[in-house]
Formats: sequence, C-alpha cells, structure tokens
Amino acid sequence: MNRRSAILGQLALCAIALPGAGHSAPQRYRLDTARSTVAFTYRIGDAVNTGQMPVKSADMRLDLDNVPASRVDVVLDAGQARAGFFLATQALRDANVLDTDTHPEIRFRSTRITGDLSGATITGDLTVRGITRAVTLDAGLYRQRGTQPGDRDNLTVLLTGSVSRSAFGATGYAGLVGDTIGIRIVARITK
Repeated sequence: MNRRSAILGQLALCAIALPGAGHSAPQRYRLDTARSTVAFTYRIGDAVNTGQMPVKSADMRLDLDNVPASRVDVVLDAGQARAGFFLATQALRDANVLDTDTHPEIRFRSTRITGDLSGATITGDLTVRGITRAVTLDAGLYRQRGTQPGDRDNLTVLLTGSVSRSAFGATGYAGLVGDTIGIRIVARITK
C-alpha cells in the first residue's frame, strides 16, 4: 500500500468514526413553545418597541449533517400578537395592519437553506394578510445550556432578519410607525 492510499484509508476511518458523519435523512424536531419566542421590533418615532407572537404549529425536519436538506414550516397565531402596550396591540391587529379578523395566521415555509452548522441562511415564503413574499433570515444553531458536547437532541435555533410591512399591505399608521419590522426568533427544539 502506498502512502497516499494509507492516508485516504485513515481519512475514511475518521469520517466513519465521527458522530454525525455522512448524510442521513432529515429528523423531525419538536418546538418547545414554552421556552421559545417569536419577537419583532418596530419604531414609533425614535423609540424602538418590541412585540411577540405565539407559534400555532411548527413542522421542522432538520438534517444536521446536510443542512440544505432541512425544511421548516411554521404557523404563527397573529390574532394573539402583542405589540408591547394595549393601544399598539389593538393597532397591530387592526384591518389596516395585520387584519387578524380576516387573516388570523402568519406562515413561513422554507424554500432554500444554505450554509452549515456554524451559520446558515434560510430563504422562504412568508405569508402575511394573504400576501406571500420571499424573505431571508440568518440562522444560528446552538446546544442548549446544560447539555453535553455533541448533544443533537436539544438545540436552540436563533433566526434574525427584517421585513417591510408595506410589502405585505400592512400600511396602517404609516406616518407614526416605521416600515421595517425586525425579527428575532429563539426556537428551543428537541428530537
């Protein structure tokens, strides 16, 4: 056996021995709704305000060895959204903003995921007020505090990005509220 064959053989054995090496099918993960948050930020004048929206359902199939093979489908309960204080919450649910009486849900379905475990980008279709637009979010994947190194069963996903509310027809109170809505999702998931 020549030196090159020996090195290739050793590399192949290392790949087999590494946990998670090789490609497997995406695994279903469950969202811990009690420990997860879907937060958004918006501006009223110079003040940045924060709101939250509960998750109604989440179908997450992740392949940690081949991140682009992963898929995410999440539905938010827009009717239960809170914008930080009573009047802002009422305005958020109004027919000129989210119109939650007609459109009680917001949905995100991934269409393309690029990157790896050290950092990924998720592009998907976001549907708000019956209008669907492509959006891109930055994603990070982390072990949950208190878990062992190599634990792939208890993870935290951080998603960040922003959207234009007017792109979805949520144009109410435009003279008061800024157009850019920041998104910060902390999803604690278990297999």
